[in-house]
Amino acid sequence: MKRPIPESEVTFTAVRSQGAGGQNVNKVSSAVQLRFDIGASSLAPAHKARLLALNDTRITVDGVVVIKAQTHRSQPMNRAEAMARLQELVDSVARAPKKRVPTAPTASARRRRVDQKVQRGQVKAARRKPLE
Repeated sequence: MKRPIPESEVTFTAVRSQGAGGQNVNKVSSAVQLRFDIGASSLAPAHKARLLALNDTRITVDGVVVIKAQTHRSQPMNRAEAMARLQELVDSVARAPKKRVPTAPTASARRRRVDQKVQRGQVKAARRKPLE
């Protein structure tokens, strides 16, 4: 159930790019900063909860996703990249994680573990000084 994020819920701000770029970088605001408020969005409540639970530096304490795109020289391409990254982030929590089913080790696995422990103990015992 991947639904595209409407652009009306996203705020774009044009900012200057960082790094080297010659004269163009000093006079053109081609980088884009995208802001997406998770709480005010039209996402399902379960999606919002999973998104807010993510340990991601792009999500602020207030529940706002901030993405900066500056790899391209043109602002429209940076806008498209920022939207794609936001969509990828939202899609990553679209499906609920599978619940882990606890399992017990098999009898042969337990036997192998004990055999390895006994063998290791014998190796260590062989290193000891012999008793007089």
